[in-house]
Amino acid sequence: MRYASPRPQRPGRRAAATLALLAALAAVVVTSSSHASASAGATGDPVTSSLIHRLDSCVPPRQRPTIVLVHGAWADSSSWRGEISTLQAAGFPVRAVGNPLENLATDAEFVAGFLKAIPGPIVLVGHSYGGAVITNAATGNRNVKALVYVDAAAPAPGETNGQLSGSDSILAKDTPADLFQDTTIPGAPAGVHELYLNEDIFVRNFANDLPRSQAQELWASQRGASQAAFDTPSKTAAWKTIPSWYFISTGDQIITPTSELAMAKRAHSHITLFHGGSHLTLISHPNAVTATIASAACSLH
Repeated sequence: MRYASPRPQRPGRRAAATLALLAALAAVVVTSSSHASASAGATGDPVTSSLIHRLDSCVPPRQRPTIVLVHGAWADSSSWRGEISTLQAAGFPVRAVGNPLENLATDAEFVAGFLKAIPGPIVLVGHSYGGAVITNAATGNRNVKALVYVDAAAPAPGETNGQLSGSDSILAKDTPADLFQDTTIPGAPAGVHELYLNEDIFVRNFANDLPRSQAQELWASQRGASQAAFDTPSKTAAWKTIPSWYFISTGDQIITPTSELAMAKRAHSHITLFHGGSHLTLISHPNAVTATIASAACSLH
């Protein structure tokens, strides 16, 4: 797959206070090395408390955008628990929408309908397959002021989510039988199945920086994703007109850093490279992910 060569980015003007804030938030991401749990949004943690304070001082209360979070495949809205806790503690309105995981076109339409019910500015965040969904769902909605991709796919028109994992992804190396348990979907077209990650793949490659017991619990409660979600071509690319931020974990074995970096450069995104993590860094290191979301939210003012 060929990606367009990125053009150099020109940073916009920022007030001195905002620049200082974003630099501090970036420092939180780069230096965050402690292993965090899904409940790391607790304000008792000094790093989290500092992040909350910076978020709270970043944007005037009446001008804060709504943060809309879209989960990916083999997950659900609870994946964002750590981020939600911190953002709410800082006074930001937050919504985590349930992604149907059925078909990219209809999933995007569902999220687009959800966005229309939210007044005022929106920062739209997608994890994994959720990145492909927000790429389509944001198109034409003037309230969406920023896109944030978290270990995610950002397809161009005509590309499918399944094409963007990267040649070195575990999804490209193993056979479907090794990767998935598939079940039939009543009424679905022939050959379209519901896919669940096998336990060893989930624990070893999907949630590889989480404690094994936690990874096994997440595997047991995973939501299946239709094969059509990965095979449906993207219709639009909202990142062509909406500023974007890209959080990339070097430990991601599902959508690999090489693929994510190519997509981020193509979209001219603001890039955060997180050293370590996994495809579920949003659960293991929610402060780092929240800092990138905060950078997007703070850039609006």
